[in-house]
Amino acid sequence: MKKIRISAVSYTNTKPFLYGIQNTPITDKIDLSIDIPADCAQKLIDDKVDIGLIPVAATLNLPEWNIVSDYCIGASGPVNSVFIFSNCDIREVKTLQLDPESRTSNNLAKVLVRNFWKTSLQQVSGAPDYASSNDPNTAFVQIGDRTFGKKDKYPFVYDLSEEWMKFTGLPFVFAAWIANKPIPQQFMDEFNTSLKFGLDHRDLLLKTLLQRADFDLDDYLMHKLDFNLTEDKKKALYLFLDYIKAL
Repeated sequence: MKKIRISAVSYTNTKPFLYGIQNTPITDKIDLSIDIPADCAQKLIDDKVDIGLIPVAATLNLPEWNIVSDYCIGASGPVNSVFIFSNCDIREVKTLQLDPESRTSNNLAKVLVRNFWKTSLQQVSGAPDYASSNDPNTAFVQIGDRTFGKKDKYPFVYDLSEEWMKFTGLPFVFAAWIANKPIPQQFMDEFNTSLKFGLDHRDLLLKTLLQRADFDLDDYLMHKLDFNLTEDKKKALYLFLDYIKAL
C-alpha cells in the first residue's frame, strides 16, 4: 500500500498527536513531515502531502478539502498560546504586525478587529522588527511556543480564542486534519485511533517534556487546549471562514 503523506505543525500543541502517531502502527503507513503552520498548509495546497494539520483559514486556498479526523487544535475559551501583544488598548493601536508563521491567527485578528473591536488600523506583514517594536501604538500577533512566558511582559494582552468566544459564544478551531483528496475510510479510522492514543497518554508525554518556570505545560495540554472536533467547533470553523471571505 502506498504510504499516506502527512504534514503536522511543529508546536507543543501538536505533541499529543505526534505521540500517538509515533507510538502506534499507523507510523509504518505514513510519511510524516514536521513543519510550521504556514508551510504545512502550503504543502497541502501544492499536493506535496495528502493530509495536513493545517490552519483552517488555508482551506480557502484548496480546490477540494475534507476533514479527516474527529480531532483538532481548538479551544473553548482562552488557549494561552495565540495572542495580540500590545503597549496600548486594542482600540488605540495604529499598526498591527502579523505573525509570519500563521494564517488562521492573522485572519482571526483581522476578523476581531473589524467585527468585534470595530476599529481601523494598519496591518503589516513581514515587519523587520516584527515582535520587538517599542512603538506605543504598535501591536503584534504571535502564536505557539514563542508566546510562552510573554503574557506578563506587555500591558495589554489579548487571547484571540477568548476574544472569539466573547464575540460569537462559540469555541474556536485553529487547525484541523484536512485532506486534499479522498482518503480510504479504513486509514481514517486507524488514524483517529492513533490520535486518540496520543491524547489518552498526555500524562506520559508531559513527563518527557522540558518544564518551564514561566509556563504551565500541564494546564496547557490538559485543559487550555480542547482537541475534540465537536459540532460547535465545526459550526465555529465554517462561521470563521465566512468572516474571512467578507474581509
